[in-house]
Amino acid sequence: MNTDQRTPRELGYYFPAEFAPHAATWLSWPHKEASWPGKIQTIYPSYVKFIKELTQGEQVKINVADAAMQQQATDWLLRFDVDLSKVDFFHHHTNDAWCRDHGPAFLINPAAAQKKVIVDWGYNAWGNKYPPYDLDDVIPTRIAEHYQMPVWHPGIVMEGGSVEFNGAGTLLTSTACLLNPNRNPHLNQDQIEQYLRDYYGVEQILWVDEGIVGDDTDGHIDDTVRFVNADTVLATVETDRNDDNYELLQTNLRQLKAMRLPGDRSLNIIELPMPPALVYEEQRLPCSYANFYIANRSVIVPVFNCKQDDTALRIIEQCFPDRRVVGIDSVDIIWGLGSFHCLSQQEPLV
Repeated sequence: MNTDQRTPRELGYYFPAEFAPHAATWLSWPHKEASWPGKIQTIYPSYVKFIKELTQGEQVKINVADAAMQQQATDWLLRFDVDLSKVDFFHHHTNDAWCRDHGPAFLINPAAAQKKVIVDWGYNAWGNKYPPYDLDDVIPTRIAEHYQMPVWHPGIVMEGGSVEFNGAGTLLTSTACLLNPNRNPHLNQDQIEQYLRDYYGVEQILWVDEGIVGDDTDGHIDDTVRFVNADTVLATVETDRNDDNYELLQTNLRQLKAMRLPGDRSLNIIELPMPPALVYEEQRLPCSYANFYIANRSVIVPVFNCKQDDTALRIIEQCFPDRRVVGIDSVDIIWGLGSFHCLSQQEPLV
C-alpha cells in the first residue's frame, strides 16, 4: 500500500526501457478459450518455447488460477524440458493472458530506499471489448501486495502495449489508441500526457497516429514502432501499396522522421517489413514482427512461416548485437490477436 501523495515522478521513479536488465518476466497462463476459439491447445508449444527461451537469462513469473492450472502449466513446461527452477507460479486468477496490458508497471529509482514500485493503471479490456476483466484489472495490486511494494492507482485506463520507452525520458504512443473515446473520454491529449509524465516518470511524449489493420487494441504502438536503444526505433513498413496497412504505416513513418529528441536530435529510424496478410475465418490478423520481446539474453520475435521472416530477423539481429535473436512460430498465437510482447511484462532489475 502507498500512502505518499506525491507522484512516482516527483519521487524520482521512472519506467526503464525494455532493453535494460530484467529481474524477471511476468506472464499470465493462457486459459480463455474464447481468445483462441477452437485453437487454444495449438498455442501451447510456441508459448512454452517462449518461456524456455526466457529462462535462459531470467526468472519467469506466471500467474495461474490455482493448483490445477499450475499443474497443467508444469506438464507443458516439462514436455519441453524447461528448467522449473527458473519458473515461479503465483495463484492470481486472471480473465485472459495479455500480461503486457493487465500486468504491473514496475518503476525504479536506484537512489531510493524502496528501489522498485508498481503503478496499477485501470484496465477495461481495450475499451470494454471483452468483458469480464475484473480479475485482470487487479493483477498489479495483487503482485504489489505479495511483494509488499508501494502501489499507485492513477485512476485512468492505460495499457502496457500502448506505450514504448527509450529509458532516457521519452515515451512513444499512438493517438489511435490513447485518444480513443473508449478509454478515457473525459481527458484531452494534454491531460493524458500529464498522467504519462507523472506515473511513468518521462519528460517527452511523442505521438504517431496509426495502428495496424486487425489490431483490436485500436492501435497499440508495440505492433508499429519499437525503441532498440535511446535514439533508434524499428518502424514497421508495408511495401505493397495495395495493402490496407501501406498508407497507415507511411503516415507513421512521416511523423517519426519529423520527431526530435531532446537536443534537437532526430530519431534513427530502421524500417522493418511487415509479413504478408494472414486471414483466418475472414478476419485479418495483426501480424507484426515489431511485437518482439527483448529479454536479457535474447530477442524473441514472432514469425509467420513466410519469406519475410528471414529478412525481419536479420534486421532485428543488427539492432541487438549483444543478444541472440530467436524466431518462434506465431501463426496460431496471433489468432488471439496478439503475440509475444502482448503476452509478457518485464520486471526491471535494480
